[in-house]
Amino acid sequence: MATDELLTRALESLGDDGPVSVEAIRSLADPAAVPESMTIAEAADLLDVSAHTLRYYERAGLVEVSRDSLGHRVYDAAAVRRLVFLTRMRLSGMPMRDLQHYIALVDEGAGTVPERLDMLIEHRDTIRRRIRELTLSLAATEFKIATYGGDAGPDAID
Repeated sequence: MATDELLTRALESLGDDGPVSVEAIRSLADPAAVPESMTIAEAADLLDVSAHTLRYYERAGLVEVSRDSLGHRVYDAAAVRRLVFLTRMRLSGMPMRDLQHYIALVDEGAGTVPERLDMLIEHRDTIRRRIRELTLSLAATEFKIATYGGDAGPDAID
């Protein structure tokens, strides 16, 4: 199931304008939806990213992937869960350097939870600001659509 499908399922559980639920997000990495192991092509398809992106995340130190006896990458459920998180954070605009720092903190252990929490709160604030900006852009687009659908007289904004 591609990430787009997983995200659609999570968004459907929210309704049109409902608050974001932790359960909706958990469904993105539902262990029942993720096979025990998968190839790079299967993981790329599931996550709706390219195999190149997955190799890049591995080279960047964001995810560790084991190899089979032939040297091919084998993605386990833990790697896929991490990749779901990484792809959501990248989609939301988190810079790679911040993701690398966050993952380094995760790998250091529970003592870094306060710093990780601070990072995520700051990122949440950035996302909320972007949502407000996009909402304003949507309103401007809706206005222009209404203008073109109605009387676009001399007082209409270009």
